[in-house]
Amino acid sequence: MRRPLIGLLALVPVLLAGCGSSSSGSARGEELPATLRVGIIPNVAPDSQRAAYAPFGEDLARRLGVEVELFVATNYAGVVTALAAGRVDIAYLGGLTYAEAERQVPLTPLVTEVDQETHTSRYLSAVVVPAGSAARSVEDVVKAGGSFAFGDPSSTSGSLYPRLMLDAAGARCSPTTLEDCPPLTSVRFTGGHDATALAVAGGRADAGGLELRVLNRLRAKGGVPPDALRVVGTREVMGYPWVGRTALGAGALDRVRQAFLTLDDPKLLDLLRAERYVTVQPSDYDEVRREAARLGLLR
Repeated sequence: MRRPLIGLLALVPVLLAGCGSSSSGSARGEELPATLRVGIIPNVAPDSQRAAYAPFGEDLARRLGVEVELFVATNYAGVVTALAAGRVDIAYLGGLTYAEAERQVPLTPLVTEVDQETHTSRYLSAVVVPAGSAARSVEDVVKAGGSFAFGDPSSTSGSLYPRLMLDAAGARCSPTTLEDCPPLTSVRFTGGHDATALAVAGGRADAGGLELRVLNRLRAKGGVPPDALRVVGTREVMGYPWVGRTALGAGALDRVRQAFLTLDDPKLLDLLRAERYVTVQPSDYDEVRREAARLGLLR
């Protein structure tokens, strides 16, 4: 299957603070819009993502003094579409979706989280197998030539970096037909990290690629049994960037940036999987751009 072009996808809005009408999305001068529209990629099931981020939206509305609308699309491409169409003002993206979106609309990267597990601005992508698998490395996964599950095609740690690990281990993944990755016999895209974990744990895939911290949270909350999956390879990934449409203006974007940099509520930081936030630059995602283009994942 060739990768489809981004289409206009329905977004599901949740109004998190106040009940006024939505703004046009364009700030007046350096001011924030009266309603700030915030897009979130669904790295887990969209309904779960929407509910989880509600407290964050309420806090952001209070500290910025504006209403906040949270949009969670049905897939990663939906948030890119929303940014390009001016329907979202700021967004939480993976590195790959940021690289895709910036080709369609001018964006300014603002911050990323310092990860609670690595204690750096990077986190880990992992290749996992069932606990009973004979594979002990990504090379073993490739040699076995079984089935592999990725998350969303636009996921950085659920698609791009697992493909990088497979590529380094000798797989010959096609840059045009994403399900063609010999010697793997079949490739599927589950849509999310949680779905990939369940697919591998349930025997519907021999191995899969996902974000390790999502797997760790699934284990802690009983989403998958703690001993069902085994990690056979990892790669560091630059943290998810919060980005804003450059058209909002430098002053407005800096207010949003400072809201993250001064966030110190332990419960909210835990919700956001962050110890704290640090600023990021476009160059921090050069590896993502380069490797995504080489492997056919950057449109």
